[in-house]
Amino acid sequence: MPVFYGKSISSPMMLGTAQYPSPAILAAAFSASGAGVATVSLRRESGGGQDFLRLIEKLDVALLPNTAGCHTVKEAVTTAQMARELLRTNWIKLEVIGHDDLLAPDVFALVEAARELSSQGFRVFPYCTEDLSVCDRLLRAGCEVLMPWGAPIGSGLGLNNPLGLRALRAAFPDVPLVIDAGIGRPSHAAAAMEMGFDAVLLNTAVAKAGDPVTMAHAMAQALDAGRAAFLADPIDEREMATPSTPLIGKAFLQ
Repeated sequence: MPVFYGKSISSPMMLGTAQYPSPAILAAAFSASGAGVATVSLRRESGGGQDFLRLIEKLDVALLPNTAGCHTVKEAVTTAQMARELLRTNWIKLEVIGHDDLLAPDVFALVEAARELSSQGFRVFPYCTEDLSVCDRLLRAGCEVLMPWGAPIGSGLGLNNPLGLRALRAAFPDVPLVIDAGIGRPSHAAAAMEMGFDAVLLNTAVAKAGDPVTMAHAMAQALDAGRAAFLADPIDEREMATPSTPLIGKAFLQ
């Protein structure tokens, strides 16, 4: 199971709490997923008030508040401070958006905000790209976890740059890596785990599915299968066929 900042998590699934049809479906989806972490937007919590806060506390999982919707360092830092006071955790998923259409991270502001929050005692989970130099700077800024996107938030496109993601995994073999954003189907989640990623963060793929509870369960199964496949050490891909039946002992007819 993944370990983030010294805390062991029961599941490689991190599940968001936004966009569900109802609070009851949200709770049922979490139960079906077995998720070990719930991500919470401070803006979402503010809209739901104490009822929403009580609901997520009942989920009995680690809480990861985020700075969703922030576009500047100051805005992200202030939001993180408010989240820590409200939810009583030093964990923060750091988002600093640089492009509204793609919801792509502003990597320059992200590094600056990560450095500031780390100096204030936050345990930062940065939503970033798979760029190796950016990830290296985030680690040097104090981050001990990286959360590269698979594809734009809510797009459901899966893993747009598998080569880059594999390179990231190889470059930082001892750093916990979480695919954050873009997952749309269980096969996408399984593929991430097969690459050796430690966890996957989901929200839209479950919350907006026709049946969120069933999809949450399917995602959990996919994550388990992907992790098992990674540990099993899959065969290398080949361009030519390789016979699975040996020629020794084969009967030849005259």
